Amino acid sequence: MAGQESKARTMQGLVVSNGMQDSIVVLTSRFIKHAKYKKFIKKSTKVMAHDATNVCGVGDTVTIQECKPISKNKSWTLVSVDVKAKI
Repeated sequence: MAGQESKARTMQGLVVSNGMQDSIVVLTSRFIKHAKYKKFIKKSTKVMAHDATNVCGVGDTVTIQECKPISKNKSWTLVSVDVKAKI
């Protein structure tokens, strides 16, 4: 259907590794509320994303979007580099 926006999930995170060709590892953090103790807990997840142009460096803040599986571990693709790391 032409003209509709994609309903794929997007996340923002920090690039922790870019040593692979066309791939990056992104660390995403979120706060969840504990069901019993009602305390907010910080949870983090590392996901692999496809970076076709190899523009990301370690420390960059990026936006990634879910896509169809590219390989065994990659189901996300790079949308944009929000903040470049200062080196």
